[in-house]
Amino acid sequence: MEKVPMTAEGYQALDEELKRLKTVERPAVIAAIAEARSHGDLSENAEYHAAKERQGWIEGQIADIEDKMARAQVIDVSKLSGSQVKFGATVSVVDEDTEEEARYQIVGEHEADVKSGKISIQSPLARAMIGKEIGDVVEVNTPGGGKAYEILKVEWV
Repeated sequence: MEKVPMTAEGYQALDEELKRLKTVERPAVIAAIAEARSHGDLSENAEYHAAKERQGWIEGQIADIEDKMARAQVIDVSKLSGSQVKFGATVSVVDEDTEEEARYQIVGEHEADVKSGKISIQSPLARAMIGKEIGDVVEVNTPGGGKAYEILKVEWV
């Protein structure tokens, strides 16, 4: 059973989503199925089929989240330190071509959200940065061609 690395914040978000699915979504879909059943003939009842499909999706989500949480390896970023880039680090980089600066935190796969500056440990950029230090240049192949980034800062926040 492969461990799933995640930050404490990511684990908390999963826990909240699981509680929401179990306490809000599941009862709502059960009520929708009961309502649709009361309309009679189920073979031609679109509401019933839609509610059953939604129920299947919700149960799948619950199972997926429970699996991730069971395999979670929660890493407390505040207890980490050092100048080398590793899981949980917040890294400031500059694009060598455009001089554009960016800041990314390396997080677990399900936590990734590029718009909020969180990239997956599985992403090409994160994999290229792991083990590097301030001043190192990493090269990443992107759909638009190769990119080079210089690491400016490694933080543990």
